Amino acid sequence: MRRKGFVYIWHWLAGKSSKAGLEKHELAAGILAVINGHLGDHGLSLRQGTIVDATLINAPSSTKNKDGKRDPEMHQTKKGQQYYFGMKAHIGVDDESGLVHSVVGTAANVADVTQVDQLLHGAETYVSGDAGYTGAAKRPEHAERDVVWSIAARPSSYKHHGKDSVLYRVKRKVEYAKAQLRAKVEHPFQVIKVRFNHRKVRYRGLEKNTAQLFSLFGLANLVLAKRYLQRTAG
Repeated sequence: MRRKGFVYIWHWLAGKSSKAGLEKHELAAGILAVINGHLGDHGLSLRQGTIVDATLINAPSSTKNKDGKRDPEMHQTKKGQQYYFGMKAHIGVDDESGLVHSVVGTAANVADVTQVDQLLHGAETYVSGDAGYTGAAKRPEHAERDVVWSIAARPSSYKHHGKDSVLYRVKRKVEYAKAQLRAKVEHPFQVIKVRFNHRKVRYRGLEKNTAQLFSLFGLANLVLAKRYLQRTAG
C-alpha cells in the first residue's frame, strides 16, 4: 500500500469511528474485521497462537454531572495499592504479528480469566497470558479446547525454593522467556493510550465505549502494520 493510500484509509476510518459514525454505519465490531481482512490479504493473517491481556481505562468518578451519579456500568477495582474506576479493554493478539483480532469491553472489576473464551479465534494451538489468567485451562468453557496454555506463574509459587537454588533460577529463566513472548500484547495498548491518547472513556455506558475500542484497535493494527504494508507495496 502506498503512503497516500494508507493516510486515506486512516482518516476515513477515523471519521467513521466517531460517535455518530459508529451509530450510523454500525461499524462497531465490523471495523476491526474489515481491517484485519485487508491485512490478511497482504500476508498478515492469524497464526496458531494468541496472547491475551487487559488494560484499565479510567472513567470520571465525580458525581458532578447532570444525573448527579457515577456511570453505573463502570466499576472500581484495585491494582497493586491503587484503586481505579472505569472499564477494562480485553484483547486477543496474534502471537506472531502482534495484531489484535478480538476485543471485549467490561467493567473494571471483571476478572481477566473470565473473558478468555471470547478472546480466542478458535484455531489456536497455543495461548499465552500473564498471572491474571491463572486457572484458565481448568475453566469449563475450555474443557474441549486442545491448546498449550502458557500462563505466567506467580512469583510466590516458586520463591520458596530460594534465589540461590537451581530450580529457582531455571524457573526465572522460563518465566522471562514467557514474558518476552507476551510483550507483543503491550504494543496495541501503547498505541491507543499514548499515540491516540485514549486513557479515559469518552461516553457513558459500556456499549458505546466498547464500540470505540473496536475502531481504535483496528486503527492500532494499521499503525503496527504500516511498515510491513509499505515494504510489501514497494
